[in-house]
Amino acid sequence: IPLLRRALAMSKRPLLLFASPWTAPAWMKSNGDVRGKGTLKGKAGDKYHKTWANYFIKFLDEYAKRNVTFWAVTAQNEPLAGLLTPPQAPTIAFTAAQQRDFIAQDLGPALARSPHRTRLLMLDDQRIHLPHWAKVVLGNATAARYVAGLAVHWYLDAIVPPGCSLEATHKLFPDHFLLYTEACTGFFTFR
Repeated sequence: IPLLRRALAMSKRPLLLFASPWTAPAWMKSNGDVRGKGTLKGKAGDKYHKTWANYFIKFLDEYAKRNVTFWAVTAQNEPLAGLLTPPQAPTIAFTAAQQRDFIAQDLGPALARSPHRTRLLMLDDQRIHLPHWAKVVLGNATAARYVAGLAVHWYLDAIVPPGCSLEATHKLFPDHFLLYTEACTGFFTFR
């Protein structure tokens, strides 16, 4: 929070902050650990999913008490990477259908009821998952009304051309923006 305050004070224009969760507490996960290949226990609409959605609101509440607001949150950082990550990485695995249901039944309504005007972004993973992921989530009218845009990572961009992923998704869902939210170099040791 002190670093965010310094950055906000130094900026000549407003900073738009977004947050993206890596994992839920161990007691909410199928593997009983914040690390590794676990999913949220149960299914959308149950006590685990509602409680996880409420964690988002508590997070926003606590930062707001310290005069830090978030422009957006993502439903999950790299939800499919949760199936592929090394066992020590903190993550939650979601399929597109699981993310759709979580957004439609739990996270979307929780954000809408909250006092926060924080936008909700979906996917937050490699663009190789587009347009399929968007079709599953945004193809559901309930989920789509809560989602402002799609968060995308660049690591596997060389595998799929932008026309087949970004452009195809934009043509299908022009009212939802596409935003790159994560990128770095040096993640492949052979490059």
